[in-house]
Amino acid sequence: MNGMEACDGTTTINEKLREFVFGEEDFHALRTLVKQVTGINLTEAKRELVYARLSRRLRALNLRSFRDYRKLLKADGGAELVQLCNAITTNLTAFFREPHHFEYLRTHVLGPMIASPPASRRLRIWSAGCSTGEEPYSIAMTVLEAVPDIHRWDIKILASDLDSNVLARARDGVYSTDRLRHMSDAARERFFSPVDEEQRAWQVNPELQRLVTVKSLNLMNPFPMKGPLDAIFCRNTIIYFDKDTQRQLFSRISRLQQPGQLLFLGHSETLFRTSDAYTLVGRTIYRRA
Repeated sequence: MNGMEACDGTTTINEKLREFVFGEEDFHALRTLVKQVTGINLTEAKRELVYARLSRRLRALNLRSFRDYRKLLKADGGAELVQLCNAITTNLTAFFREPHHFEYLRTHVLGPMIASPPASRRLRIWSAGCSTGEEPYSIAMTVLEAVPDIHRWDIKILASDLDSNVLARARDGVYSTDRLRHMSDAARERFFSPVDEEQRAWQVNPELQRLVTVKSLNLMNPFPMKGPLDAIFCRNTIIYFDKDTQRQLFSRISRLQQPGQLLFLGHSETLFRTSDAYTLVGRTIYRRA
């Protein structure tokens, strides 16, 4: 869920103009469910966003009311719950977004590891909220460009998200030319192959995909991995959690890392009054204490 962007929803729609009745009971029930499942805190300012996004689901399902939708959520065994989460979250990402993070990874993680004895060449990185895959593939490109003898390393990059739709796109690894517009020609030619003669889309090359494992993972659920993780990218995700949820999350995340290992947050995120397990060492860059 890398960069869930939500409109403020401050404009109230006249109830008479609504296609579906959306009462206080509907909003409260849905926001409670979303909080329980995803940890996302839908404030009053997100009321219109919830209505707009979920109205599409009602139309797709040929339902007549939000009450009927809530009944379906309880009765269908969880299939629609996945679609609900997909609808509420919108993923905004880009290749090498916040480039100073990747330079820090290159200099302060990969550099020292390259200079260390071969026995220490185990690298584990987690992209938590990977969206459509640009972040984990950017990490993989940074690794491949920095490490000269990659075949002698044990490297795994976990890319996870809650949204099943964006995970499918991350696995495919196909991106439009526009998505690669800020990438150097050398990087594009090394790591991507054109899908068609017009070069309107590009496919991630196998050497890049081999480093990245794409998995569905809900940050509110127990983590399947044990660590230790050299670096965790959890960017533009926690701003949609309340403080209690953030504290619980980073208490669990910190157990996956050893002292000195790194955590990267989004440009508007902070661990101030959230976790004392990390020390700020750079712009939204934290080191496990």
